Amino acid sequence: MAESKKVIMLGNEAIARGAYEAGVKLSAAYPGTPSTEISEYLVQYKDSLYCEWSPNEKVAAEVAVGASLAGCRAMACMKHVGFNVAADPAYSVSYMGVNGGLVIVVADDPGLYSSQNEQDTRMVARAAKLPVLEPSDSAEAKEFMKLAFELSERFDRPFVFRTTTRLAHSQGIVELNDRQDVPDREYVKNVRKYVMMPVNAKERHIEIEKRHEELAQEADTLSINRVEMADTKIGVITSGIPYQYVKEALPEASVLKLGMVNPLPEKLIRDFASKVEKLYIVEELDPVIEEQVKSWGIEATGKEIFTVQGEYSANMLRTAVLKEELCAAEPAKAPGRPPILCPGCPHRSVYYVLNKLKMHGAGDIGCYTLGAVAPLSVIDTTMCMGSSISTLHGMEKARGREYIKDWVAVIGDSTFLHTGVNSLMNMVYNNASGTVLILDNSTTGMTGHQDHAATGKTLQGDPAYAVDIPSLCRALGVKNVAEVNAFDLEGLEKAVKEAALKDEVSVIITKSPCVLLSKAKKPLYTAHADKCKKCGMCMKPGCPAMTRNEDGTIRIDDTMCTGCGLCESLCKFDAIELVKEGDR
Repeated sequence: MAESKKVIMLGNEAIARGAYEAGVKLSAAYPGTPSTEISEYLVQYKDSLYCEWSPNEKVAAEVAVGASLAGCRAMACMKHVGFNVAADPAYSVSYMGVNGGLVIVVADDPGLYSSQNEQDTRMVARAAKLPVLEPSDSAEAKEFMKLAFELSERFDRPFVFRTTTRLAHSQGIVELNDRQDVPDREYVKNVRKYVMMPVNAKERHIEIEKRHEELAQEADTLSINRVEMADTKIGVITSGIPYQYVKEALPEASVLKLGMVNPLPEKLIRDFASKVEKLYIVEELDPVIEEQVKSWGIEATGKEIFTVQGEYSANMLRTAVLKEELCAAEPAKAPGRPPILCPGCPHRSVYYVLNKLKMHGAGDIGCYTLGAVAPLSVIDTTMCMGSSISTLHGMEKARGREYIKDWVAVIGDSTFLHTGVNSLMNMVYNNASGTVLILDNSTTGMTGHQDHAATGKTLQGDPAYAVDIPSLCRALGVKNVAEVNAFDLEGLEKAVKEAALKDEVSVIITKSPCVLLSKAKKPLYTAHADKCKKCGMCMKPGCPAMTRNEDGTIRIDDTMCTGCGLCESLCKFDAIELVKEGDR
């Protein structure tokens, strides 16, 4: 008997449910906001399918391709910048096609809530000749996932499933259905289809152009591309979350809502445009739809009045289209909340030492990026996963060893395994001499504490071999590998100074688990005002649990203190004392 229960789901949860109902056998992903929760929700169905954290998005995509070639429905999940990492297999599997259905879920981040750019996945997908579906709410997210697998198999094409932060983290009503019993497809050896050497790729390029045309014709009749005719004075072409803003801001307008945004349904668009007096194209980020529509000679208004930056809103559309002068309420005077490392974060002590030594840090993606802000102010660069090590290497090779004597590369354990390994290998291979700090907090921290290849546990909760990072570094040829407790200030300072003097690559691994991993009660510290000399040494690391009293003495907020002991180690006057939980 089929399920018919209706529940409220986050967009990411609905995507996971859609994959489950579609009969997906395998999912591979690397955590990245706003896509992370898809895999975390999907793992609840582990009795029916396999899901994993892969070391990076390229590997995740290749794992999913392998499952597809074996005849099973498979998907890979990542955020938009992760799609760049997966571009190599993505472009090639576009030529190869599929056996079992293959979907690559990519989450964009308009508004830059947790990313280094606002890249538009639709642009990448167009270049790779990959068809794209884009839902506008949780219900569509579930159903579109099922449709994506059906279309993938029918047209022999990998599909990109585009979502955004707003969709991923907003809720909607979803109707649950039973999981489809999708039989595995037989694998048939086909070198001309699956081996992308030049002679075969030339033939496959012809084939995917043919398939693309077939999909474009199909798009004209797909139910997910629908016309909602109303007042014909204003017509709007839109897709995804912006559709919700259009319906709120322009309820009387006629709307062409696109569920497939690549390829576009040209006949449907031309027919719709001919029925409205004024045509607008509303899409966040790049003018992907707009440029194609205008290239067909259709008159439309888009980025002339809409921004290419950030998220849209209903009010923005009212102002741009209807010229309404909205009464802007005075914004609430909330206190500023600059980004800061958590109380007890092991990165803070590392950055304190680097700041004291006046070191510059070539940074990477992760919690340790927060070392760029005051009062630590150590990180000078942040570009992409694994870039810190390569950036330092480039500096040295361009300017010489003397130039980088006060520089270090800073990277986390998960990011090191993501793409830092190759960069470190490159340093050793090319006779570099920089210092690399691997801040090993035993988790993938910024995305919510996911496991990785060095934690000893898989996404499905199974025990696994834990990569020995120090041994890995030595295997790459690094002779100088030091392991230091992140809170051992003297030991860490000594290690950094020694490494700076060496004329070969040095790796310092600061080992201390993320403070949020343990839920157990921790010892706390208290400050004695009568002993405090107001020197401010304990304030230098910028721990949010540390504040000053009106007289300048120090106070420790016992609701925030995690008992890391950094403040005590900096106080030379015994004004900070360790106390046990419950002794207060």
